Amino acid sequence: MAIAADLPPDSPATLRSAQSVSGVRAGALGFPTLLAQSVALISPTMTAVLIVPLAFSFAGNGTWLAYLFATIMLSFVVMNLNVFAGRSALPGSMYAYIGRGLGPRGGVLSGWTLLWSYGFIAIAGLAGFSIFVNQFLDAVGATFHVPAIAAFCISAALCWLVAYKDIRISSLLMLVLEGLSTALIIALCLTVLAKHGTMVDTQQLHLHGVGVSGITLAVVICIFSLVGFESATALGGEAKNPLHNVPRAVRWSLVIAGLFFVFVSYVEVIGASSHNLQLADLDAPLSTLSDAYQVGFLKAPICLGAILSFYSLTLSCVNAGSRILLPMAQHGMLSRHVGSIHSQNRTPHIAVSVYSLLVLGIICVMQIFTDPLTTFGDAGTLAAFGFLLAYFMVSVAAPVYLRKRGQLTGKNITISALALACLLVPTIGSFYPLPPVPVRYFPYYFLVYMLAGLAWLTVVSRRRPTILGEIEADLEASVDTWTTPPGTAGEARRESPESDSAGRQAWAT
Repeated sequence: MAIAADLPPDSPATLRSAQSVSGVRAGALGFPTLLAQSVALISPTMTAVLIVPLAFSFAGNGTWLAYLFATIMLSFVVMNLNVFAGRSALPGSMYAYIGRGLGPRGGVLSGWTLLWSYGFIAIAGLAGFSIFVNQFLDAVGATFHVPAIAAFCISAALCWLVAYKDIRISSLLMLVLEGLSTALIIALCLTVLAKHGTMVDTQQLHLHGVGVSGITLAVVICIFSLVGFESATALGGEAKNPLHNVPRAVRWSLVIAGLFFVFVSYVEVIGASSHNLQLADLDAPLSTLSDAYQVGFLKAPICLGAILSFYSLTLSCVNAGSRILLPMAQHGMLSRHVGSIHSQNRTPHIAVSVYSLLVLGIICVMQIFTDPLTTFGDAGTLAAFGFLLAYFMVSVAAPVYLRKRGQLTGKNITISALALACLLVPTIGSFYPLPPVPVRYFPYYFLVYMLAGLAWLTVVSRRRPTILGEIEADLEASVDTWTTPPGTAGEARRESPESDSAGRQAWAT
């Protein structure tokens, strides 16, 4: 790749050129499908069917408040993320964002971090798929179960096939599957409220028995429920009007998921307390509530919806992870073959294949030592460390980048400081109080992984001394798509290439 052809940085021609450099199908994804990518990776169903009881075990009647607080906290991270999302139109954008603010080393390490995060969330998706396949069989009265390894292979193969073929099919499928699953959950929640007789629960609204320490610990769980909202940025190279639609998808995915979690957690607490059920002890809270409220016929559809949702979760991770591998390979950090694009499908087919096989291989090894439910919890916890580091890095990179451009304001500094302060809550909560074995060792596993990435970066940069300079030049072209931030006077100047021959250079191959 090289930089050529004088074009205005904010012209449609520049956007098309910037998007097409990687070879993926530019302009294939509209706002709904970008939103689906982020919502699918957050996986609202996952939280409703498995994580709310865990948050309740800490926060009790304050679970809904913990989810609301976590959503507000992460909104500051979104503001920092969107400093870049309004300027970048390439795949693997978090990698490009952080690299533009913190330099090429920071970009490569952030890409390495996100590969870890998306990989372990995909593993959690495969584990959840296996769990609910068998819960569905139980709900319909079947007398057999599907072995975990077989379920993993089925889900991984289907994810690979769809991700390999066409990103448009992939994204639309995620939108439909997650939509059906959340619709079933909302139907059950409305049934619980209707049979309960009122939406008002004074125990929850007055935070009866809730302590500050319990809320703090629950917020850690709630933030881990919400990670993944940034994944739409990985598809910037395939988005329609990416400088507008990607930031919207990031913002609205967090809002929609956060409000859904507040509602569902509130209703699950009402439903369990009304029937003297211990929510913290329920492995399948929605199935239990279906029986308790005499709507057992919803158990099978909800389990089926969960199966589809966990499949969608894994698919979204394969899509996002392969789009991180793509620019890293094209920049020479990995084999150039991984950066290849399918001639007909216009998908990073080798990156998709490599990432899918890695995820499947890791979960099969984990299954030797544990069971799918434990794997689900462990994988989610391991993924969270990567997301936290990436969010810390982008919250630092945003003001650094704006300062370089002479656009840093007091508001930007305040938002960055608030984001960093908020991110300290789940970070500290991951170490104190000391988690049980083996969770207490997980941060050190992640540290070893990051040190391995740093060592690989050092080796590659010594073999090819010019690589960091080349990455930096490419990142400058990929992120500085606008001469001024969207929403300012510069936004109105989106004219033809001929209208501004003095514009910044654009990508060309």
